[in-house]
Amino acid sequence: MSVIHIESLSHPGVELFTKVTDPQLRNKQNKEMGMFIAESPKVINVALNSDYEAVALMCEERHIEGDAADIISRCGDIPVYTGSRELLAQLTGYTLTRGVLCAMRRKPQPSVEDICRNASRVVVIDSVVDTTNIGAIFRSAAALGIDGVLLTRSSCDPLNRRAVRVSMGSVFLVPWTWLDSPVSSLNSLGFKTVAMALTDKSVSLDDPQLKQEPKLAIVMGTEGDGLAHETIESADYVVRIPMAHNVDSLNVAAASAVAFWELRNK
Repeated sequence: MSVIHIESLSHPGVELFTKVTDPQLRNKQNKEMGMFIAESPKVINVALNSDYEAVALMCEERHIEGDAADIISRCGDIPVYTGSRELLAQLTGYTLTRGVLCAMRRKPQPSVEDICRNASRVVVIDSVVDTTNIGAIFRSAAALGIDGVLLTRSSCDPLNRRAVRVSMGSVFLVPWTWLDSPVSSLNSLGFKTVAMALTDKSVSLDDPQLKQEPKLAIVMGTEGDGLAHETIESADYVVRIPMAHNVDSLNVAAASAVAFWELRNK
């Protein structure tokens, strides 16, 4: 452990936590060097348990022998930047959740085939850009038996700092990757696709036929416009959640939790 006390906003080495944006951390040009930021001891421990490599830590001074002590002991000889609560709030732009940040290295992405090989239920996240929704969908997926997550390139990166925090580390528990082919391509891997959308041909989420399908890919659309017409037309099922009080739909994160529970593999 190398504890480095910082006293100014320009201290060398803290750029990872202060000046580098999430897209820059992702480093599309050199994926082997890509990183992300995990926040709070619980989330960081989930990432470490999932074999993510820690690169550097930042925490309040009082947490070195407190909330961060276990993490520091697990991470080996990496720099631990520390300072006052007020200074770290200035550095990061917000008060740290439980006072600990960890820069971690990304892992190679699995293929779609790898994720789907032994899966019976996967979710396709199509063009969802809100980090809070991404984190919430991952948390529901982990809790409600989804075997894998596939995201279109127009969706938010699951390792965005806020998405990681909202998921409470669930982004490290469910395997995920990017889907670069049409959703209908999952048919070749044995999946029936379920487009969650309101159309004239939508069937109810509790339709008995859905529960008889051995492999389902549940497709969730963007917050505003929902799924594209082409995606809906090519789906094996178009499904709606029954509503009351003339409410037409739920937020995508809430809808995903309802769909995951109802369509879970029992």
